Amino acid sequence: MKNSIMVFSTAVLLCIITGFTTGSVAPVKIAKAPLAIAKDSTETNEAEDPKLTLYKEDVMATYYADKFNGRKTSSGEKFHNSKYTAAHMKLPFGTMVRVTNPKTGKFVDVKVNDRGPFSKKLEIDLTKKAFQEIAPKGSGSFKCKIEIIEKA
Repeated sequence: MKNSIMVFSTAVLLCIITGFTTGSVAPVKIAKAPLAIAKDSTETNEAEDPKLTLYKEDVMATYYADKFNGRKTSSGEKFHNSKYTAAHMKLPFGTMVRVTNPKTGKFVDVKVNDRGPFSKKLEIDLTKKAFQEIAPKGSGSFKCKIEIIEKA
């Protein structure tokens, strides 16, 4: 009896893992919303390129320390260093901005959901994930260009 239960359980588990079904159920594709990913400015696609308005050039960007993970931002959202968000002193919450490293041409699109940085020398705080995708290796800050992504 124990062996037959073991064989049946193993067969059911294999069916679940491999997705095997006995019916004619069509597979379901789950679409995931794409995350903002750092791109090289030479990788353009006219159909996907949003309308950009220059906000500031030649300003300093830095990133959040890990100690802020899990804390509430000024907008009330929970902060995660693995997301694509930013802190800015003046831009409204929810504003989407493109931050570009002019030396490499790489950029990342982030949503403003916090206030900061609290230094006159710094313009924008990025999450660590966004920062590392476009910043020079081993740097704590870099000069960038900030553009507002206009809503369609």
